[in-house]
Amino acid sequence: MNPLIGRPFHGWRVAWAGFWVLFIVYGIQFSYGTFEGAISADKGWSASWLQLAYASYILAYSAASAWTGQLTDRFGPRRVIALGAVLLAAGYLVLSVAGSLAMVFIGLAVIAPLGMSSSWVPANATVVRWFTDRRGLATGIVGSGGSAGGIVAPPIAAWLVSQYGWRTAIAVMAVTSGVLMAATAMVFVRDPESIGQRPDGRTPDPAERPTLRSRIVSRPSAFVVDAVRRRSPNGENPATAWTAAQAWRNSVFWRIFGMFALTFVVVFVPFAHGVQYARSLGFSPLWSAGVISSIGIGGLVGRIVTGPLSDHIDRRRAVMLALAVETFSFVGIAMSDGLVLLYASSIAFGLSYGGSVAVFPALVADYFGRTNAGAIVGRFFATAGSFAAVGPYVAQLLLGTTGGYGWTFSMAAASNACALGLAFTLPRPALLAKS
Repeated sequence: MNPLIGRPFHGWRVAWAGFWVLFIVYGIQFSYGTFEGAISADKGWSASWLQLAYASYILAYSAASAWTGQLTDRFGPRRVIALGAVLLAAGYLVLSVAGSLAMVFIGLAVIAPLGMSSSWVPANATVVRWFTDRRGLATGIVGSGGSAGGIVAPPIAAWLVSQYGWRTAIAVMAVTSGVLMAATAMVFVRDPESIGQRPDGRTPDPAERPTLRSRIVSRPSAFVVDAVRRRSPNGENPATAWTAAQAWRNSVFWRIFGMFALTFVVVFVPFAHGVQYARSLGFSPLWSAGVISSIGIGGLVGRIVTGPLSDHIDRRRAVMLALAVETFSFVGIAMSDGLVLLYASSIAFGLSYGGSVAVFPALVADYFGRTNAGAIVGRFFATAGSFAAVGPYVAQLLLGTTGGYGWTFSMAAASNACALGLAFTLPRPALLAKS
């Protein structure tokens, strides 16, 4: 008998477990900038090659997320995330002992992405199964882990590098991240029905409660099977729920894909080039580094605020608001000639980026249901999310061609404006019919 059956609602534990998984994986990811400088100085390898390895890492884990999403639906999140912890640690351990660029690419662009792909999609796809009415709040909690990790981990990485060198720093963070991620994976449970609970912690109707309790106690395994087959409390019938293939054929899927492809393609540009841009405006290294901190703080607030807000104002409107703010934030960055506007625009970018990413899995579940959330969210992340690897590299090419960042941030604003236009075409989820 499952020891969780009969205990208080487990969904919030799953949401906070998702927070810690993203805290861990994005903490080590956003620490790469610290490692890169030390690696380049020590080994003499070109920063362009190390950036290419990082771009390959982003592309690979985004693409692999389609696979891990399907695995989450089939085997449950616990196994997928635990295996991902091992692979993530192994990839960074290979990086820590790299004696050639080939080993850098094997560790960072081949092994580590398999571990990273076992975080965002499995965590969010699991959380949206546990919530319907408070889905935005739950995904906001999960998403805020990534921002918190991006704020906390890089200074720790910088201290480790300064004290022990880049090899030891990466090894320590790899082992620590792997152990903590594997331990956190044990908290995950596929869905509330599998332990006799309901989304959002709703209780059964009084008339059916005795029957429900007796079935859990006397035949827990039979109850689990039947719970998957029966109509769920939020009105979704798993027998007729959206599959990934059905979603793929619907025009709404592609509109959402277009929205997030257009915003993801530029989303890492401020992270990768924000410090360089501030330096080009004549600011000191210390004040320039504050740009990334501003984005991180804004992202944390955006995830915490936008998620629960979307539960009350309609998820589509929350996405529209986030995309509108993100558009104007890029305009502000492009027009910056002082720290006040640059910092304010960076915070606004963090707010909007964090908010849109937090709402994204909840929006997908609103349209296509809970049953196959892993495969569907995974397909979105694998396709639209892969565009995130392109933006920073294109920005570097534009910098070399134009000699400045004006075109880069102006095009980023235009890309988000197009995404906002697509958001206005989305129908209400209740009106979506299978094609």
